[in-house]
Amino acid sequence: MKKILLSAMALLPLAALAQKPFAVNGDIKSLKTGDKIFLVYNADGKNITDSATVANGAFAFKGTLAGPAQGNLFLNKNPYVQRPAQGEKLDALTLYIEPGTLKVTAPDSLKNATISGSIVNDDNKKLKALTKPVTDKLAAINAEYASYTPEQKKDKAVMEALGARYEKDAAGMTPLLLEFARNNPKSYISLSAIGQLAGDPDQAVEAEKVFKTLSPELKASSSGVKLAQLFDAGRKTAVGAMAMDFTQNDPDGKPVKLSDFKGKYVLVDFWASWCGPCRQENPNVVVAYNKFKDKGFTVLGVSLDGGNTRTTKEAWLKAVDADKLTWTHVSDLNGWNNEVAKMYGIQSIPANFLIDPTGKIIAKGLREQALQDKLQELLGSKSK
Repeated sequence: MKKILLSAMALLPLAALAQKPFAVNGDIKSLKTGDKIFLVYNADGKNITDSATVANGAFAFKGTLAGPAQGNLFLNKNPYVQRPAQGEKLDALTLYIEPGTLKVTAPDSLKNATISGSIVNDDNKKLKALTKPVTDKLAAINAEYASYTPEQKKDKAVMEALGARYEKDAAGMTPLLLEFARNNPKSYISLSAIGQLAGDPDQAVEAEKVFKTLSPELKASSSGVKLAQLFDAGRKTAVGAMAMDFTQNDPDGKPVKLSDFKGKYVLVDFWASWCGPCRQENPNVVVAYNKFKDKGFTVLGVSLDGGNTRTTKEAWLKAVDADKLTWTHVSDLNGWNNEVAKMYGIQSIPANFLIDPTGKIIAKGLREQALQDKLQELLGSKSK
C-alpha cells in the first residue's frame, strides 16, 4: 500500500503530465514468503513510502516518476517509521529509481543485490568504482575511530591526528567527482557527483564551472534546477555578503525578522531536536551565548523540526528547554523544507552564520572552540 507522506496537491495536475511509469521487480532467493519490503524515495518534493509482500522470493513495485529519484529498499522494517534497536543492522539497498523496469536480484540478501535495466544505476556503479580507492581509505579511518577506547576519543592530540588524516584522504575525492561529471555530461549521476561539492565554499566555484558544461536537459531537470539554486545560495551566503533578511514565527506565533537584531553580532544557528550532532554542539553555543550576550552578541535559532522529520512542535520546545537554549527561536515546522533553510542553502545541520552589526556575514560553520575564539577576537575586549 502506497502512502504519500508529504502532499503537494496543488501541483498534481502539472506533475501528472510529466510522469512516466516505473517498475522495480525483485528476486532475492533467500527471502521468505510473507516477508515485507519497504521502498522509500523522494520525488517531486514528496517523500514516498511503498511496501510489497514477498512471495517465493519475489516482490514488485510500480509507480510513476518524472525523472530519476534516489531511494532505499528495506527488509521487514522501515527505519523512518520504526527506529532500529541499538546495534541492529537492517538488510537494505540504496538504488536509483527511474522510468522503465529495474530488476533487483541476489541469492542471499538485499544488500548484495545486483541492479539491472537502469542506466542511472549503471552510472552510479561506475562512479563508485572510480572513487573506491578514496572511500576505502575513509572507511578504514572510520573503522579505526570505532576501535578507539573512550580515553583515546577524548585525547585531543589523537583526534586531531586522525582528523588530519581523514581530511587529507577526503581531499582526493574532489578531483574524481569532477572528472566523472566532465566525462559524463548527460548522466544524472553527474548531478549527484557535483552536488557533493556544491555546499563546500572551497569547492563550489570549480563545481559550478563543471555544472555549466552538463547537458541542457540535465540542468533543466528538477535536480538540476535545485543544484543551480544551491550554487546561487552559496554565493549569497558567502563570507562578506550581506545576510538575506527573513521572517519566521517564534513558538508563540510572533513573527521575528533577522533585521530585528541589527546592531548586534548574531549567530543564525540551524539545528533540530532530532539532530544528534546539533544537540552535542548546543552546550558550546550555550557557553558562547552566556559569555558574550552582554557584549553585543545573541543567537537566533532556526529549527528544522516538523515536516518529514516526524518531529513536532512539542519535541522542538522540549529540546530548547532541555538544552537551556535561552535565546530567540523560530521555525515554520516544515523540516528540511524550512523556507529559511532553503534560502540559505542548508544541506546538513548543525550549520551557522555569524553576522556583524551591519548585517554582513563574517564567518560560517563555527563549531566547538572556533565559535568562542571568533567571539573572543571580536568582543573579548569589550566591557559589559
